[in-house]
Amino acid sequence: MPRILIVDDSAVNRNILRNILEKEGFDVIAEAENGETGIDEYLDKSPDIVTLDISMPGIGGIEVLKHIKEHNPHTKVIMLSADGGQKERAAELGADEFITKPYQISEIMNAVKNCS
Repeated sequence: MPRILIVDDSAVNRNILRNILEKEGFDVIAEAENGETGIDEYLDKSPDIVTLDISMPGIGGIEVLKHIKEHNPHTKVIMLSADGGQKERAAELGADEFITKPYQISEIMNAVKNCS
C-alpha cells in the first residue's frame, strides 16, 4: 500500500482528502499546511505519493513539485488546483496526475490507483 503525504494550505481540504484516502485503506503518513512544511515532511517521511495543492502562500505547489522531482523523479505527484490552466505546466515538470477542484471522490481514487 503506498504511503501518502497531503500538502494543502486548507485544513478542510486536507481533512477531506485524508478521510477519502483512509476510508479506501490508503496510508496517509503526514500532512503539511504549506510548501515549506511539505518539503520538510517529504524529505523526512519519503512518501510514495504526494497530493499537492498548487496555490499556497509562500512556496507554491509548482516549486514543491520541482523540488520533489529533483530529489526523486520516481515519487508520484498528484496536483490539485482550482486553476485548470496550470495543468500543462505541472505535466511539463513531472506531475503524474492533475485534478481540478472541486473534485469527485472517484477522481481522487483513480489518480491514486494510477500512481500506485
